[in-house]
Amino acid sequence: MNMTLRQLTLFKAVAQHLSFTRAAAELCLTQPAVSIQIKQLEGHVGMSLFEQIGKRIFLTDAGRALYEACGDIFARLDTLETSLNELQGSIKGKLKISAVTTAGYFTSYLFKAFLQHYPEVHFNLHVTNRNNLLERLSSNEDDLVIMGQVPEHLQVTAHKFLENPLVVLASPEHPLVGQSNIPLARLAKETILVREVGSGTRLAMNRCFAAHDLELPTELELGSSEAIKQGVMAGLGISVLSQYAVNLELSAGMIKLLDVEDFPVKRSWYIAHLTEKKLSLVARTFLEFLLNNAQNVIPQIKPGQQKA
Repeated sequence: MNMTLRQLTLFKAVAQHLSFTRAAAELCLTQPAVSIQIKQLEGHVGMSLFEQIGKRIFLTDAGRALYEACGDIFARLDTLETSLNELQGSIKGKLKISAVTTAGYFTSYLFKAFLQHYPEVHFNLHVTNRNNLLERLSSNEDDLVIMGQVPEHLQVTAHKFLENPLVVLASPEHPLVGQSNIPLARLAKETILVREVGSGTRLAMNRCFAAHDLELPTELELGSSEAIKQGVMAGLGISVLSQYAVNLELSAGMIKLLDVEDFPVKRSWYIAHLTEKKLSLVARTFLEFLLNNAQNVIPQIKPGQQKA
């Protein structure tokens, strides 16, 4: 078969989106150009790869088989590129990283600082919740993952590279703002906005409350740090988040920290990989860079720097 890598790239995009229009937009091509290439690819294969039912398209059996093969082909090409770079001793190529959602607030600073030294590295960042990240980690889909809590059920090598203080947040108008050493039992009487089940922040909150024989109220569950911040600013309730998620709002005075006993909860950010995984030269270099530089390249907002 005389199929080309370009045709396979276009096919893979259409198969992922099940849309010629979205695939064309992703690859900065016109829809007719994509359609022509797919028709040529179907000619090489000798079978239809897609079928249209109504306004939707679906993969045929041949399309599903080719899509699975594409995964193997492109993964092997990525491995080949990495191997060639290693032989040359070059710090360049792709680096696939997954991070829990809160880590997305500071990864850009890390990437920018790293790229100043190694501009030929291309980051592929996947930001997701903890449960999805653990699935990706167990499936070995990434070179490295950034998380706030290391799983116990996986054989993982994890390196602590940054402090991750969890702080209690409230709107500037909340009556508890300005009070000192607020008991956790008093906090339990407030409306508390919590992350989804499985979130590392929620797990930490549960442990903190349980240590005081208290139960964490979970009536208001919001699925992201952004949703929780908006809820806090709107006066919907108070919450606990990583300070990295609210540095901007703290510096602008849009959110206030509450002085609560046992807070901030001191946690850490980890960079991790499966223990048996052999890291590429790029991954090893990035890991070493984080361990030596992370604390210095990420802007820090201390409680005393909050805008009045």
